[in-house]
Amino acid sequence: MSDYIVRAMAANGQIRAFAVTSKELVEEARNRHNTSPVMTAALGRLLSGAVMMGAMMKGEKDLLTVQIQCGGPAKALTVTADAKGNVKGYPAEPDVALPPNAKGKLDVGGALGLGVMSVIKDIGMKEPYVGQIALQTGEIADDLTYYFATSEQVASSVGLGVLMNRDNTVRQAGGFIIQLMPFTAEETIRKLEERIARLESITTLLEKGGAPEMLLQEVLGDIPFEVMDTLPARFYCGCSKEKISGALATIGKQDLDEMIADGETIEVKCHFCNTGYTFHTEELKEMQA
Repeated sequence: MSDYIVRAMAANGQIRAFAVTSKELVEEARNRHNTSPVMTAALGRLLSGAVMMGAMMKGEKDLLTVQIQCGGPAKALTVTADAKGNVKGYPAEPDVALPPNAKGKLDVGGALGLGVMSVIKDIGMKEPYVGQIALQTGEIADDLTYYFATSEQVASSVGLGVLMNRDNTVRQAGGFIIQLMPFTAEETIRKLEERIARLESITTLLEKGGAPEMLLQEVLGDIPFEVMDTLPARFYCGCSKEKISGALATIGKQDLDEMIADGETIEVKCHFCNTGYTFHTEELKEMQA
């Protein structure tokens, strides 16, 4: 089944809810960047969270970027999503190896360590909105929950998970974002908190065959919800040789002259999707014109 996002309202409009299955897009990212298991989990969680956050935006050209700069061996992660379910991202260090954490799980928090998460929203204004927080646990779901509470003043609960196969391919991936409206009743909040406290891990729920609708059912319990719409989710990078050529043309005359003087074909790779584009000397000379 292909990845998709569900957007829903619950408790007669008191709760806004999102859920996604993202196995295919996370596997695509793993394959493109050849990430180790812990980095697949880290990047996969961030991709899953960002693609749901992108689905919160309204404008067709709106873009959301989530960047993590950290002191752990992962160093940095960057993910970009739009409002149409497209998401892309890359790690600064694709190959990080760590022993399991105290719970026997992939140690994403250890890979990230202390750091900063920045959320940049380009929604057509003169300047993009930028929200920034210190990483709380490095487990990404906790950090996004904290971001919503502090930067957007929205009480939220975020759950994200990536499960790997023994051959290091992605077995399951997905997550949810639950957000309370300012007028949410105390009884509804209590029910939701109790439900989330007892919730099994995201990967356990996904292993049971959990579609996004089932994830929301597990989170909300007997709180009624209505699916407003669904949206396909995919790893997508709109790079092209033409765009890379435009970027090369801006690097500076001296650097370009040195490349031409070498007389060799160069390859430039897109950070986001790792696609390589070759440029011959004659093509580099055309950029000088």
